Amino acid sequence: MASEKLRRAQEDEGEDMFLDMSPMIDLVFLLLIFFMVSSHLIIVRIDKNVKPPTADHAEVAENSHGRIVINVYGFSDDIDASQQGKIFDADGNELDTSDQITDYVDRVKQRVMESEANLTPRLHLRADKTTDTRLIKKVVQAAAAAGVVDVIFATYKVNR
Repeated sequence: MASEKLRRAQEDEGEDMFLDMSPMIDLVFLLLIFFMVSSHLIIVRIDKNVKPPTADHAEVAENSHGRIVINVYGFSDDIDASQQGKIFDADGNELDTSDQITDYVDRVKQRVMESEANLTPRLHLRADKTTDTRLIKKVVQAAAAAGVVDVIFATYKVNR
């Protein structure tokens, strides 16, 4: 009798056994989507013309929420002579006067406060290492006039 069962099991060779991988693939995609959605991305547009100074005790930013980015060009040879010593917003628009800086900071501050009520807007000042300190002072004072008093100075971290 056992041999008859064995013969019947061996006769049915046309059907291959396989492992269905579709639930595993679904699980992998769900995990991928979960980690993409739950991770906090730090996105700050970096202007290649600005070369911030280095600092021994600089810290890497943990988030970019609530940042108002202003770039201040210095007086280095890497920068076009017509743009040296000028101030730009995150989109590359030139801010000539203190009033323009104050208006820009105020607009972005309002947008930040509307999107997230508990978030404090902060000025993210990206000044070139060859920038005149009077330009930095001008930006900080204009931001303070708009009600933004928290300032983050961009620097490169030095690993020693």
